[in-house]
Amino acid sequence: MSNDFTDYVGRTETRDDRLDARLLRGMAATLGVATPTVLPPLWHWMLFQDWVMPDGIGPDGHPKRGGFLPPVHDLPRRMWAGGRVTFRDAALREGDAVRRTSTILSVNEKSGGSGRLVFVTVRHVVEGPEGVAIEEEQDIVYRGAEGTAVKPGEAAPDWPDAARRVVTPDPVMLFRYSALTGNGHRIHYDHPYVTGVEGYPGLVVHGPLQATLMAALALDAVPGARLRRFAFRGRRPCFDGRPLTLLARRTDEGCAVETRDESGATCMQGEAALDSAVA
Repeated sequence: MSNDFTDYVGRTETRDDRLDARLLRGMAATLGVATPTVLPPLWHWMLFQDWVMPDGIGPDGHPKRGGFLPPVHDLPRRMWAGGRVTFRDAALREGDAVRRTSTILSVNEKSGGSGRLVFVTVRHVVEGPEGVAIEEEQDIVYRGAEGTAVKPGEAAPDWPDAARRVVTPDPVMLFRYSALTGNGHRIHYDHPYVTGVEGYPGLVVHGPLQATLMAALALDAVPGARLRRFAFRGRRPCFDGRPLTLLARRTDEGCAVETRDESGATCMQGEAALDSAVA
């Protein structure tokens, strides 16, 4: 490994927060759904935000490198590549005090088509008054700025029997999601930056936002089911002002889900395992 980050493996941190009603109302308004009192799947990403003072912000809008995560200074692009989430029986409700314990599981360096990559996997355990509610593994990737930011993609095969929904994320939706989740990454709201510095053709739609929409569609496709596990992986970026198609098709365990851009290329893939007693 070009930089030795082995000392970061096993590092832990704990954060406390409260499930404020204003967060629930804000996310419901952003997604265009009724305001819940019990936290829906993947809405927990609004919690445990990392706000730093102005002199602690890096050029991309993220907090400067260092702190809990490894300081991968030589790879300027940091993205959330995917993850795996398990939902336990304990619910998180409006007003609950919540705690998240995070542990760095691994730091691995690889070489890809875009050059050197560093992958960091972090485990989160979220608990509330009823006990552990969510267990999650989050994959973060660091990569260089060389090469094309996004390459043309091929249309994926159609899923003729899939439930589907088409949304067109606009700058307002992306800004509101960034604010609700405390995500300062400029690729989601700063058009001159994302096009002029990062080289993308428009504002990048958040991976977690896509995952949240996919999880909701999986539950819509199987009425009465409960989401037990959800795994997702980003394949390619998608951008504001363009139609984004969400698809969910039944499988033995629940649903396979995808997002596809206006060309039909897959942007994110996921698997939703549903409670078999209900599904």
